[in-house]
Amino acid sequence: QVQLVESGGGLVQTGGSLRLSCAGSGLLFGNRAMGWFRQTPRKEREYVATINSNGKSTEYATSVKGRFTISRDNAENTLYLQMNDLEPEDTAVYYCAADRHLYRGTITAAAAFGHWGQGTQVTVSS
Repeated sequence: QVQLVESGGGLVQTGGSLRLSCAGSGLLFGNRAMGWFRQTPRKEREYVATINSNGKSTEYATSVKGRFTISRDNAENTLYLQMNDLEPEDTAVYYCAADRHLYRGTITAAAAFGHWGQGTQVTVSS
């Protein structure tokens, strides 16, 4: 059974930092590209960052580039998102996702991801 479990969300002030984690099981974690997405009640799910299976290639949405860093530890089946210099506009539920296929490079389209976590809330106060 595939499971992706996010943790690390919370309440932080503007300019603060948070580190999200996503623990994966049952999905050949180290062979799949992974991504982070976020969603608010007013917006559709938005791509944040993606990383290929070996961790050597990453991509970021323009809105987070230079502030967020995606990484992974395949030995621990864990995906990370380090978020620095947080802004109120970053407030959202953050989801991790795994590519529905194996061995692809970085992908950004939500439809390409076949497995999703339950989400973790990030709230940035002004």
